[in-house]
Formats: sequence, structure tokens, C-alpha cells
Amino acid sequence: MKTSDEWRVYLPGTTLLVTLTICSLSFSDRGGPYFMASLAVAAISYLFAVREFFATPKFPRHVVVIGLTLAAVWHIAFLRQPPGTDDDIHRYIWDGRLQKLGYNPYLIVPSDPAFQGLHTPETRTLNNPDLPSPYPPGAQLFFRAVTSIQESTFAMKIAFIVCELAIIFLLFDLLKPNQAGHLVLVFAWNPLLGIEVAGSGHIDILGALLLLASAAALAHKWRMTAAVTFALAVMVKFLPIVLLPLYWKKIRIRDAALGAAIVILLYVPFLHHGQIPTGSLGTYVQSFRFNGPVFAALNRVAPPNLLAALALLVGLATAAWLRKKRPDSPAAFALPMAATLVFAPAVFPWYLVWLLPFLTSPSTLLLILWTVTISLTYIQWHLRTLGHPWGALPTWIMLVEYGLLAIAAVLMALPKRTRRRTSSIA
Repeated sequence: MKTSDEWRVYLPGTTLLVTLTICSLSFSDRGGPYFMASLAVAAISYLFAVREFFATPKFPRHVVVIGLTLAAVWHIAFLRQPPGTDDDIHRYIWDGRLQKLGYNPYLIVPSDPAFQGLHTPETRTLNNPDLPSPYPPGAQLFFRAVTSIQESTFAMKIAFIVCELAIIFLLFDLLKPNQAGHLVLVFAWNPLLGIEVAGSGHIDILGALLLLASAAALAHKWRMTAAVTFALAVMVKFLPIVLLPLYWKKIRIRDAALGAAIVILLYVPFLHHGQIPTGSLGTYVQSFRFNGPVFAALNRVAPPNLLAALALLVGLATAAWLRKKRPDSPAAFALPMAATLVFAPAVFPWYLVWLLPFLTSPSTLLLILWTVTISLTYIQWHLRTLGHPWGALPTWIMLVEYGLLAIAAVLMALPKRTRRRTSSIA
């Protein structure tokens, strides 16, 4: 890249800095007019930047450093804002606090009057207080570790920012052999990170880090490390379990056994009368609905448990297919999880954080676009402040979100079909 062309990166980067800073100042009214207007400009700027990143084979190091500095500034702007009063992060603090006090978060219901004395000002407003925790034991132990240092949402968000920094370092290691280190900005500049990691603080960034570490270990043929980090990622949230086919014949039986042993050991502290606890996971499948049009349509003819199994099978089948077709592509990790989410009962914006470390090639452009179009769902947060029921996402939002993806998929497929027709004529 010539020095005279660097403005094509600095311009969208500066626009992202300004607009996402405005977003952070409007964070208390997520989905409100100012938040959505500034986020829309940020999203467009991000897509222009991504186009430049993929079109340019190599960037000077100082451009990448400046780009990461810009990202750090708007992350700090979000970090300074308190999370929403009922964001998931308050549940994280509650679960960690319960463990410190010797209680099992899978058994205790936050709204139970018998345990009201255990609450702090930051945990009294946690969401779904009539349900025990749904988070797997890997996430639980992370909550306990952070709250052992300090019981605050700010400390938890700092821990998640550290996870994000670790992902950046890992991406540099993976991208360096192809002299594509600048593609780390595709990750670092994604608006979802500022909002959902530095702003709301979601555990998904820890899972994304562990999964990327597993992918990096596979690339280096560190098979035991790959198995262990994959098991830990699944124990943060179950989503990456659909990637199991990618590990077939890439790790040894003893490595897989070690991963399985780690899963069992993580559950041991939470066993209740010898039974594996699931908390409110079953309630999530049966009752939670948000931004899942495919699940909603199929739910008219099939029960939720069957549809949850279908989502799992779709992800596994996608991973098995990609293992044969594109085993070394970043898309091999991103696409199966995305396919599962398409069939999921709820698709919140922070779920896509799992995909972000693997969106570093043009083959993932459609998923990158999804991380942008899903931002429309933030309008639900604003509608709730106006008295609308939670979860009743307006149909037009899903039509635009997924409609834009469908149009983009068709446009991306057209050149391929044209080339095939031309070659057949010739």
C-alpha cells in the first residue's frame, strides 16, 4: 500500500471512532435514534474498511498499529459506560458470588426470598431472576475467578477486554505466515466488539478466545492443546460442539479422552445427588425466542426439543462437509456455528462474537455482513423502554436483517454462475 492510499483506511477508521463514541454516549438508550443512526454510519464505514483490507495484500505495520489504537479508544469509551441494568453480566457476578459463598448456581433461584440477603446492588436487577443459571461449568469457574478478585461488572468487563487482546495476539500469529497481519483489523474494528464486549460484557468473547486457541493449536499440530482448549470452549457455551467433525483424525484418541475428562472434571463441583446439572438450559430451549425466524416457522409443526436437535445436526453436517472441502479455511470454524444459529430459537447479537475471530477471508464476507445487519435488533431494547414486550421483535427487522443477507448471497453467487456459463460456451 502506498502512503498516498493510506487515507482509505484512516478515513473509515476515524469515522468508526467518532460514530462508535457517539454510540457509547447513547449506550443507556440502546436501539434509540442517536444510537442507531451513529451505528448505521459505523457499520457502513466498517464494510468499506473490510473491502479495503481484503483488496490490499499487505499493509505497512504503522497502519495496523494506528488502526488498533483507534479501536482501543472507542473500546475505552464503551468500557466507561455501565452495562444495562439487566444485562447478562449481572448474572455473571451473581453466579461467581454464589460459588464463593459455597452455593450451587444451578440450584439457587435469584428471586428466592431465602437468598435475598446474598444480593449486591449490581445483582438485584439481573434478568430472568426466577430461573437458575444456564451457563456451563467453564463459564462458572471463570465467573468465580473474576469475582474472587473483585465483585463488579467493571472488573468482569476488564477480564473480557483481556480476552479480546489475547485474540488479537493469536490472530497475528496465525496471519503472519501469509503476511496478512493487517486482517486483524477485520476483527478489531467490528462494531459488535465495542458494544457487546466493552459495553455489555458478554462471556462469548472468552469462548471465542479458547476456540481460536484450539484452531491455532491445530494449525501448529499441537494436538493435545487443541483438544483441551476445544473442551474448555464448549464448557463456556455449547455452540462450538458442532465443530467436532473438524477434529476427526486431527487429534489422537488420547487427546480426545483428555478433553472428555476435562469436561467431566469441570462438572464435578456442581454435581447434585450424582446428577449433571443443566440449570435453566431446558427452559431456554422451550421458552426463549428472539430473532429466530427459521425456528419460529418450524416450531408450528415440530416441538422445540426436536428443532434444537435439528440445529445441532445442521451444524455438525456443515462441519463434516467443510472438513472435506475446506479444512484449512477460517470459514470451516465460522460457517458451522453460523448454520446452527440460523436454526436456533434465539439469535442475540453477542452470539455472533463466536464467529468474529474466524472472519478473516473473503469467503466469510456474508457472515461479516450478518454481524452488521444483526445490529437492527438493538431496536428491541429501545422498544422495551417504550412499553413494548420483550422478545416481540418487529417482523420488518428480521425481514431486513435476513433479507439483506439473502440478496448479498445471490449477488455473490451470480459472478460464479456467469463464469461457469462462459467457460461452458467456450
